[in-house]
Amino acid sequence: MQYQTTIGEEVSYTGVGLHSGLDVHMLLKPAPVDTGIVFVRTDLPDRPAVRAAACNVTSTLRATTIEENGIRVFTIEHLMSAFQAKRIDNCYVEMDAEEPPVGDGSSLPFFALLQKAGTVELDQERREVIIDRVYRIDDGERFVMVLPYDGLRVSFTSLNEHRLIGIQYEDFEINEKTYAQEIAPARTIAYEAEIDALRKAGLGLGGTMENVIVYNDKGWLNKLRYEDELVRHKILDVLGDLRLAGIIRGHVIAVKSGHELNTRLARQIAASSSCAG
Repeated sequence: MQYQTTIGEEVSYTGVGLHSGLDVHMLLKPAPVDTGIVFVRTDLPDRPAVRAAACNVTSTLRATTIEENGIRVFTIEHLMSAFQAKRIDNCYVEMDAEEPPVGDGSSLPFFALLQKAGTVELDQERREVIIDRVYRIDDGERFVMVLPYDGLRVSFTSLNEHRLIGIQYEDFEINEKTYAQEIAPARTIAYEAEIDALRKAGLGLGGTMENVIVYNDKGWLNKLRYEDELVRHKILDVLGDLRLAGIIRGHVIAVKSGHELNTRLARQIAASSSCAG
């Protein structure tokens, strides 16, 4: 039997939001059994809460947004990915803005934060999401699916027409060690020619060369951590998006998938149970 977990102590992180560009202080706090991951907006009256649940996804434009009772938080996927890797069932995420800090554009700061906080077992059985059949979402040549597997594994193929990136493929058995070494450090990537358009649309306002990998037609403008950092970040994202359905046991296979397909798959999985977070 596996028991639910929460973090061992309060930990905090301060930075700027990737898309909003706003300063934000984030405090992670232990939570009791059956809480799930709950975002709390401390900047608003009555400190409204938003459950990190697949049924609360309202947008996937360049990031994953969840909303409940008219209150939203967005760009949650990197933090949720770290929760998935650490198998944390319950936690309060207090923020004084609507977007978590971007850190260095990866999930490594959040994974390190959870490591620092430690993990505590709670006196309640875990409701692990054990995949017992195939779930699949298709959109043209893009797809994401999950099938039964004794563990958590992700096989991801990224197809990019730019000569600098091309086809990238990785296949990882997900555990804490592999996640910390091979996935968590992978950062967000942007094409230089798209940055101005994104900012005019109110996106990427907190992006800098310190938290985004940028490339143009001549090459990379900052140093890569991995030659295939893009596909590793895609794996990071899909782990975070699927955490909205719960702590997963299964084999995720994806080709060119992004937040839209990932969260549709999370909703499909969650629909077989409930919207309990």
